[in-house]
Amino acid sequence: MRVFDGLDEFVAATGSQLGPTDWLPVEQDRVNKFADATDDHQWIHVDIERAKKGPFGGPIAHGYLTLALAPALMAEVYEVKGIKMGVNYGCNKLRFITPVPVGGRVRLGAVLNAVDEVAGGLQATIELTFEIEGTERPACVAEGIFRWIF
Repeated sequence: MRVFDGLDEFVAATGSQLGPTDWLPVEQDRVNKFADATDDHQWIHVDIERAKKGPFGGPIAHGYLTLALAPALMAEVYEVKGIKMGVNYGCNKLRFITPVPVGGRVRLGAVLNAVDEVAGGLQATIELTFEIEGTERPACVAEGIFRWIF
């Protein structure tokens, strides 16, 4: 994990690679809980037997589940000291490129693309790339926007 001793140090890191994280298993229990939380019980995610006969050869994680792992994985990538709080502000770009098979493992790499001043704090634009172990193409690529209040 990369620790920044303040916002000035973080701003100076613009353009640098953050991560990657350790590999995180995406198990059926996590997929089922996400389906329950979002009311998205599509069979390609939760019906194991039917999914085995489907286009992916087994159940896959929801794309938004992969994206929802960002806060936990980002906590492995970096920490900025001296801020009151940080919030997710949104995404400028988001693509789900390759499905994550249930039982697969993902990790996050990030590039700090920009840091801009906003009222009361800073806004960081971070390119997030969710990799799937053993797969050439990423699961998800997003340009995440995060705000820090100081």
